[in-house]
Amino acid sequence: MNRTILLTGIVLGLLAVILGAFGAHGLEKLVEKDAIETYEVGVRYQMYHALFLLFVGLWTGIAEKTKRRVFIFVLIGVILFSGSIYLLTMNDLTSFDFKIIGFLTPIGGVFMILGWVYSGYHILTHK
Repeated sequence: MNRTILLTGIVLGLLAVILGAFGAHGLEKLVEKDAIETYEVGVRYQMYHALFLLFVGLWTGIAEKTKRRVFIFVLIGVILFSGSIYLLTMNDLTSFDFKIIGFLTPIGGVFMILGWVYSGYHILTHK
């Protein structure tokens, strides 16, 4: 499980750097400034959670079952939160109206929060 968590953290971090560079150098000519700022929020939270997964993968004082749950919460959260933000940013570039998936953003945020809360709960209740 540690290897999966670490590799996922690395891939999410790598993608955050690539997507961040695209946002800084490619999107500025395609979408409005507000959309770029929103996009950057998605990139930032993806990177925060990539680093969090690296921490979880290296953490020796946590049960595998707990690691798996934190991993699943965070991964679902990043996909829903950051992924929906990326798609919403591209709304003006396509004929598809991505606003219909806007409800996924807060759901993804809840999953990211659950990953942190579950980790904190584990720290408080286990020796």
